Parts: sequence; C-alpha cells; structure tokens
Amino acid sequence: MGKVIRTISQDGGVMCCAVDSTDAVARAEQIHQTSATVTAALGRLLTAASIMGMQLKGEGDSVTLRLAGDGPAGTLLAVSDSSGNVKGYPQNPVVEIPLNRYGKLDVAGAVGKNGTLYVIRDIGLREPYIGQTPIVSGEIAEDITHYYAVSEQIPTVCGLGVLVERDLSVLAAGGYLVQLLPGADEACIEKLEENINRMAPVSTLIHEGKTPQEIAFMALDGFLPQVLDEGRMEYRCDCSRERVERALISLGRDELLAMAEEQPLTEVRCHFCPRVHRFSPDELRGLVK
Repeated sequence: MGKVIRTISQDGGVMCCAVDSTDAVARAEQIHQTSATVTAALGRLLTAASIMGMQLKGEGDSVTLRLAGDGPAGTLLAVSDSSGNVKGYPQNPVVEIPLNRYGKLDVAGAVGKNGTLYVIRDIGLREPYIGQTPIVSGEIAEDITHYYAVSEQIPTVCGLGVLVERDLSVLAAGGYLVQLLPGADEACIEKLEENINRMAPVSTLIHEGKTPQEIAFMALDGFLPQVLDEGRMEYRCDCSRERVERALISLGRDELLAMAEEQPLTEVRCHFCPRVHRFSPDELRGLVK
C-alpha cells in the first residue's frame, strides 16, 4: 500500500500534501495493460486525484479528474475517495509514440496539448461541484497547478512523476502539492521556489527511498513543518453487483426486456477493475419494476 501525508508550516501559511503511489499505479498498469507512456499519464492523474482526495472533509466524499485531451490516449479518468484511495482508466490503454526531446516518456504527446481538465467534487450535495480549465501543457502537473490558480484562486505548485521500467512495470510513482494559504508573503514564495527548484524529480525521490514525509519536509524546508495527518492509500474499485443492477434499471423497462430476449447471458464489465458481472435473462426480467 502507498502512503499519503498532509503537512503544514508552523505559521500556518503553507500546506504540503505528498504521496507514494507506486503500488496503486502498478495495480492500474496490471489491470489496464497500459503501454509505458499511458502508464505514466494515468499514474500522474491517479496520484493527483489521491492528493486532492485527501483534502476532502466527508467520509463519503469523492473527487474525479477527467482529462479530455486531443492526444492518442483519449480521455483519462481518475477517482479518489477522501482517504486517497484511487481508481481510474484510460480510453486508449496502448499508445506507442517516440520519446520527447528530453529522452523521456512523452506524456504531453499522449494526452494532447488541447482539451479540458474537469475536476468533479461530490461532497454529498444534490449536485456535484464541477470546475474546468483548459489543458495548458498535457504534462498533468502543470495542468493541476493551472486549475488551482484559475478555478480556485489558490497559488499552487504540483509535482507528479511515474518511473516505468523497460518491462513496463512501475518502479516508482508519487507526487506532492504545495499551496499557499491566506497571509503568505513574498519572502515565503521565494523560499518555496528555492526549495522546489532544489528538489530532484519526485519519481526519482521515491525510487531513492524517500518517504512522503521526507518529500513534504523538503518542500517546506525552513518553514518548521508539522504533520497534520497521514494514512495509507491503494488502488481500490468499489464496484458491486448492486451498483450494476441500479445502472441496468436506469436503462428502462423496454431496454431490459429486449436484452433478456436477445442474449442468453448479459455481461457488464467494470471500467476500473477486471470484474465482470453476469446476468441471466430471468435476472434481467427480475429487475423490471
């Protein structure tokens, strides 16, 4: 299981959340059989979702990140609960494109540099809160930073990284999110920039064995950081037969009866995990109200 932590400066002016999402991203790669570049893209989005999920208040709250770019990976989706547990899927799991000009996996090329990042928070109200901003780079961390600056007016720095081995396994994955809280001054901003510019890429730090707390404390060096809370996170799909039954019922009486007549067995595959939910014609008819 991965680790997540939230920290704050002693004066309450800066917050940093960090996560080691290696196991969760590895599980996503195993489920979706993604190519290296899509693993990196989906892994970054899952990591960002976990960090943003940790900021939710209610136990049943969730946040969904939908990255709809014009690249060959298509739409990427990541969902997190308030404990930082995640699930997600790519529209196109296999994308083979050349490395970028730095010799790295071309996440921006797979995602696309045109499109929209949607942030959907379900906090138990009648309607979820939906924010959206244009994709600015397709590298995902910059897009998350831009979302906070534009949609929520919170000065933010986000770092995300996924290290993929030649055999497509995930060596390391993680991220951090630093946010200025009301009252932070210019000197505070300069010190943060100095700290972050000095840090190695977050996937490198995770691969070297650094913990989320060590990464958060590196970002907040000089601010006397304190731990707010910490926990464990994993890739967790909460699909169930009951939830699938509700989805089938929503199709309507006529559609259900037609499905019961047309095929001996109806299979509903979960987008997020390998589970297949099977229904006989009699079971479909039993769902008709």
